[in-house]
Amino acid sequence: MIRVSVAYPNSEGARFDHEYYAKTHFDICVDLYTPYGLKGVGVDKGLAGPGDTPPPYIALGYVMFDTVEEFNSAFAAEGAGLLADIPNYTNVEPVITISEIYL
Repeated sequence: MIRVSVAYPNSEGARFDHEYYAKTHFDICVDLYTPYGLKGVGVDKGLAGPGDTPPPYIALGYVMFDTVEEFNSAFAAEGAGLLADIPNYTNVEPVITISEIYL
């Protein structure tokens, strides 16, 4: 199984609507990606870094598929719709990583 992690780096002036992201944006994501084999989703809200430092990421989102090919098919077909929604919840450019889940 693979996990696509979408990280939103924290920076001065970053705007992020966690409520919209967790509810509205991920509802759109589930609706669009389920026909392509979506297995699960998750959302994290950054609280802090080590010690008393600000979080390096203000939010992280996850989608899971059996294979990279399934995700690539979903993103090729429906990614534009999700990307178009980004300004509705943030002014931060996301960093996307695809990884294999071991645990």
